[in-house]
Amino acid sequence: MKTIWTKPKNVKENWYIIDADGQTLGRLAVKVANVIRGKNKAIFSPHLDFGDKVIVINAEKIRVSGNKYQNKMYHRHTGYPGGMKSQTFAKVIARKPTFPVEQAIKGMLPKGPLGRDCFRNVKVYAGSQHPHLAQKPEVLTV
Repeated sequence: MKTIWTKPKNVKENWYIIDADGQTLGRLAVKVANVIRGKNKAIFSPHLDFGDKVIVINAEKIRVSGNKYQNKMYHRHTGYPGGMKSQTFAKVIARKPTFPVEQAIKGMLPKGPLGRDCFRNVKVYAGSQHPHLAQKPEVLTV
């Protein structure tokens, strides 16, 4: 029996739109990561990018469970000694509403060139408006 290999140029990419209003952060990120990785297709291959494009709207209305709104911390380092900076989820979402959703999705993708290529297939917007109407995205229920 011969194994059939699908080439990335032969795969049609679909566009999906997901409304994040009232959705839990981690559960939404899992669904988005699986679609942009291509795990929802029968031709999934772990070393190739067969994923679809995903538009996430209303990222500012994402919710987190428990006390994470006040206690969840996002850390970054300036590169200088003692340069660790930390902010709570509440401050981060007030400053840049798309950041928590983007970070959650990025953390669920493979590290390296494949993960960076997959992350280019997701667009996150704070409000309900997006510039991708020409692509005619299908609504993806979470």
